[in-house]
Amino acid sequence: MEATAKVTFVRIAPRKVKIVLDLIRNQPADKAMAILKNTPKSASEVLVKLLKSAIANAEQKDMDTSKLYVAYASVDQGPTLKRIRPMSKGRAYRINKKTSHITLTLKEAE
Repeated sequence: MEATAKVTFVRIAPRKVKIVLDLIRNQPADKAMAILKNTPKSASEVLVKLLKSAIANAEQKDMDTSKLYVAYASVDQGPTLKRIRPMSKGRAYRINKKTSHITLTLKEAE
């Protein structure tokens, strides 16, 4: 069995989230939580909430929470918010604010 949690439209660039996701992939759930709480990245805050949600989803499916591990973790790019920054001589430079869709799947170890 597996339990999945997904968060969409997070205002963090996908490449920044991927750095933290690589740390917790294929780790036990409790170790992954410890890694996320001690990682000084902005994406780790969102991933702590997502991991807690996935663990709660696993409890709803009557899975043993002590045997859970992060089986699948991915991030996809969401829509980009396009903003304008005024510059000298009447010019305007484009600022692209990227968003992320993050998916986390937990499975029971055998």
